[in-house]
Amino acid sequence: MKLRDLLSVDDKKKLNACAAKNEQLSRKDWEEIMGIQKDTYRKVNGRIRRKI
Repeated sequence: MKLRDLLSVDDKKKLNACAAKNEQLSRKDWEEIMGIQKDTYRKVNGRIRRKI
């Protein structure tokens, strides 16, 4: 499976915009594009809460 298959349309646009500028992406940028820094949620007593 290729990286382009996993990314959403918005993420592909961000990636292409950075590539058009011919700049190197930092580790933080890659994590943002891949969605590593997103909040995670879990179900607690019937409510959905953000995992800490």
